[in-house]
Order: sequence, then structure tokens, then C-alpha cells
Amino acid sequence: MVAELGHFALLLALAVALAQTVLPLWGARTGNAALMETGQTAALAQFGLVLLSFLSLMWCYVTSDFSVANVALNSHTTKPLVYKIAGVWGNHEGSMLLWVLMLAAFGAAVAVFGRNLPASLEATVLSVQASIALAFCIFMAATSNPFLRLNPVPTEGQGLNPVLQDPALAFHPPFLYAGYVGFSIAFSFAVAALLEGRQDAAWARWVRPWTLAAWMSLTLGIAMGSWWAYYELGWGGWWFWDPVENASFMPWLAGTALLHSALVMERREALKVWTILLAILTFSLSLMGTFLVRSGVLSSVHAFAVDPARGVFILALMTLFSGGALTLFALRVGTLKQGGVFAPISREGGLVLNNVLLTTSCATVLVGTLYPLALEAVTGEKISVGPPYFNLTFGALMIPLLIALPFGPMLAWKRGDLYAATQRMMALLAVTLAVLLVTIALTWGGPVLAPVAIALGVWVMLGAFAEKISRIRLGEIPLADSWLRLKGLPRSSFGTAAAHFGVGMMVVGIVSTSAYQSEKVLVMKPGASTDIAGYTLLFRGIGPGRGENYREDVGVFDVTRGGRAVVTLNPAKRIYDQPPVPTTEAGIYNAWGGDLYAVLGDAQKDGGHAVRLYFNPFVRWIWLGTLIMVLGGALSLSDRRLRIGAPQRVKPTARIVPAE
Repeated sequence: MVAELGHFALLLALAVALAQTVLPLWGARTGNAALMETGQTAALAQFGLVLLSFLSLMWCYVTSDFSVANVALNSHTTKPLVYKIAGVWGNHEGSMLLWVLMLAAFGAAVAVFGRNLPASLEATVLSVQASIALAFCIFMAATSNPFLRLNPVPTEGQGLNPVLQDPALAFHPPFLYAGYVGFSIAFSFAVAALLEGRQDAAWARWVRPWTLAAWMSLTLGIAMGSWWAYYELGWGGWWFWDPVENASFMPWLAGTALLHSALVMERREALKVWTILLAILTFSLSLMGTFLVRSGVLSSVHAFAVDPARGVFILALMTLFSGGALTLFALRVGTLKQGGVFAPISREGGLVLNNVLLTTSCATVLVGTLYPLALEAVTGEKISVGPPYFNLTFGALMIPLLIALPFGPMLAWKRGDLYAATQRMMALLAVTLAVLLVTIALTWGGPVLAPVAIALGVWVMLGAFAEKISRIRLGEIPLADSWLRLKGLPRSSFGTAAAHFGVGMMVVGIVSTSAYQSEKVLVMKPGASTDIAGYTLLFRGIGPGRGENYREDVGVFDVTRGGRAVVTLNPAKRIYDQPPVPTTEAGIYNAWGGDLYAVLGDAQKDGGHAVRLYFNPFVRWIWLGTLIMVLGGALSLSDRRLRIGAPQRVKPTARIVPAE
């Protein structure tokens, strides 16, 4: 009965989405206020119905209702409750329902928080957003119904893929989808702007909070996926340039460029054409990622193995929305008037450089991801484009971006003084040079460019502080006055500084662990010991273990450093009850200077075990830097001026009347 309720709610949501697509748009075109207001009510109703459908499917999972085919294929009675819940989106049908839920949630959020929007613009935005939800509801109803029944009913389910039964991956898809789908709001605003003929600073101010919220979610989702791959897959790395990884990274790059471009449009009413185009392309890349994951064209640990016919359907949706929006853009681009003029050396110029480098980087990732697929489709030849291509092309584009990053906030709007900005950053340059020299001395004989890249990361981190020091004129005016200036700075400026600081931390972590990772592969018998990166590991042997729904062989490694006991690592090899799939669990010792990482391999004929050991310097800085970036975004979003596009309220002051 619950499954039927969920199915009915989904079909009813489809009907509401159809009404929301047509009525508000017709009202906006005819000036009918009553029809325009239906968009708000429909958006809330659609969200409520999709939420009911989603909760119905979740109830089927929690109660192990194996009469529902989706539950029988992806759950098991012995599975822990958290993974029963995560199983809802651990498959194609359930994840598509989560996707539609996110679409409806963002539409409802616009209906609730978009009261300050012009009525016709809000109605058009809600209409475009509903059209996307409508298309995916039709897709689910036609090809991906999560509520199909089984007869006869199996007594037990097949279980969830064991590599997905992990806390990080349980929450990774919701955040990732919130990012993917969140960019649909920017897309809807862009299409609405083209239809309404409204592309001004106010439009940019309205679209920035939604873009920032989506960017934060996608950043966190990518980071959680990377962290999961690091400790769950047992390969010692954190990023492999897998095509599905790239599918989430490309909209992140485009979304980052969109955030900065919208800032220029808001402040100077410039880059209108570029900002509208970026809003369309960012969500188009999200749709492309959905196609790559679900079409069957990729073989990846991240991909859903589904019927290619579903991929054709998604490709048609991508063509409809991306192609339609780009066609509308081409028809209306002549009506978009450019705003204020600015000098190349200016805050705007720095943001334009940022956009050029980010979008070019996105293009290089796009080419490397799609070229093997295109070549195979045309010639049948199979090739792979791996880390060497991406590291070389992407890294080369990031170097000038990192160099320029601290300069941007130091330049004035419209026309800046690069020489004066450089003078204010001399202390920063000196510290960065010192870090470079120390790094070279400590890593002599290693990769030549790695110390330069680490110094660039430090340069970006210090640059985030330098901009604030310059704004409060620390050391130039009395300390009390500097404190007052600091308190008067908007929260968004602190958010920007935190995000840039996080970028610098991430760069230091990426370069350090990529360039200076230590690796050792050997066979060890109980009682044997080995050294790596200053640590000594003594292998005590293997012992059996049992979890809630798996059994495992657990290795015991006593770790010492300089004769002092540090930690005991317990890497393991697990076999899950259902499905009976083996997994590898790494043993990791976390430290600020780096991670000691042990992986237990197969038993050998001579009684030993294969063992892989890694030391990853500063690898934690990657995820800590990402978290700081997200927190910076949250701090910016808390700024009233960014959150709702309204000025800060101030207390009324008494009017002073001059004496006669």
C-alpha cells in the first residue's frame, strides 16, 4: 500500500509540474497576476508530493518490503539501518527520485524566499524549473519506476553493493545532487532573463545566492567522494581523473567561474552575455554528467550499470534543455547590452582572467573525458586518457590562476594600480620566497616543480590575510581604528578570504601527496618488520573478525617511530554476507604531517601476506582546505546582502534639526 501511495504521489507531482510549467509562464506573458501566483502554490505542492513519494520508498527500504523490486535488488534484512536508508539512492531508480526531489526542493525554495523578485520573473523562473522536473518525472514514469512490484515476493533481498556501505558514501550522493540540481536554478534564472529581457545588476544579485548554495553542496559532495575513494578502495590515492569524477568536476569549475562572473555583473553591470551563457553551460554540464553515469557508455566504480535506452532518454533531455536554452541565447544575444567599461588592470580584469582560466581548464577536462568516447564511437578504437594528460594540461592552467589570485582583491574596481598592489604585498612575497627555499632544501632531489607549486599554495593562503590587512590598514592607523574597520567589513568578504585560504591549503595538500608519496609493496610473514617514511611496522599476524553483515580477516601492525610506540593499524579484507563481495579496508594513521596507510593483500603460498604501504604527506590538507572553502561559502551566504539581495537594515537615527 505504501508503494502505491508513493507511486501515486509521483504521478500527481508530474501533473502538478505540468501545470506549473504552463500556467505561470502564460500569466507572465499575458500579465495575469492570478496565473503568475499559481507558480508559488504549485512549487510547494510539487515538493510535498515528491517528498511523500521519496519517504514512501524509504519506508519500503526500512521495513524490507521485498515485494518492491527496487528494494529486493538493493537491500537485505541484515543490512544496518543507515545503509538501508542510503540504499534508497544507491541505485538508478532511487537516485533519480532523489534528483527530482532536489529539483522540487529548489523550486519550493524560490517560491518561499523569492518574494522580493518581480512577479513576472519569479513566475518564469518557477515555470522553467518545473519544466525540468516535469521532464524527469516523465523519464521516471516511462523507464525508471522505483515502485514496481514483484510476484512472487522473494524471501530475501540481494543487498547493496558493499563498497557503497560506507558513511561517507551514504551522504555523498545527496550533497552531489544538491550541487548538480542547484545549478538548475541558475539555469532557470538565465532562461527567464532571456525571456523577460531582464539582465541587470539586480538579476545577478538574485542569482548569486542560489549559485553559491549549489557550489557549496557540490564542493562538499566531491570532497566526500574523494575521501571515500581514498580510504575505502585501498589504492592509496584520492583522485584518479576517472570520467565520472570529471563529470562532477566540470560543473564545479564552470560554477566557480559563474560565481565570479555574477559578481562583476552585480557590481559593474558588465559581462552580461558571459554570465548568462555560463549559467546555461554549468547546468548543461550537470546534465551531461547525469548522462555519462547512467547511459552505460562508461565503465566505472561510480557509474550505474543501466539499460542504454535510458541514456538515450537522458541525452534527449539534455539536447532539449541545453540546446533549447542555447538557441534562445543565440536569438536574444543581440539584445544584451554591455555594462560598465573597465581597464584590464582592475578588479573586473582579475575576475575576467579567473573566468578565462577556469573555463579553459573545464574545456581541457571535457576534451580528455569525451575524446575516448567519441573516438570509439567513430572508429571503434579504444584508448584511455589518464592522469598524465590531465595533470599536465590542468596544472599548467592553474599556475597563472594561483599567481593572480591574491592580486584580484587588492585591485580597485574599474581601474587598478598593479604596482601599488605589488608594493602592499612585498612582505607576502618575501614569506613565499622563504617557503620556496625551505621546501627546496628539505626535498632536494625530488620533483623540480613541486616546491614552486607548494610555495604558490602558501602564496594564496597568505594572500587571503593580506587583503584583509590592507583593507583595515593595519599598522598604518591606530589599532582601535583598524579594529573598527575590521568589524565593519561585510561577512561576504570574510567568506571570500576563507574560500581562497582553503584553495591554498588544498593546493599544498595535493602537491605534497602527489610529489612526495612513499610507496612500498612487499610480502610479510608474522614477526616481520619494515620501514617507511621514518616509521617501523611490525606485522603481528591475521585474526578473524565479524561485523553486523560481514566477516573479515584483520591484520595487526604495530607502528613505532624512533623506538616509541605510535599506533596499531588494522587493515582488513572483508566478505559481506549479501552479496558475498570482497572489499579492502585500509588501516590509516592520521597525522598533520601525513598519513601512514596500510593495505592487506592476498595470502601467499609461503604463509605470508601481500602488503602495500604508503605515506601520503599533508594529504589531510586536501579535505581540510575543501571544508574551509565550504565554510567560507556558508559565511558569504549568511551575509544579508548576498542572501536576499537587500541592504542591511540599520537602526533609525534621530534627525538633527539645525537651530534657527
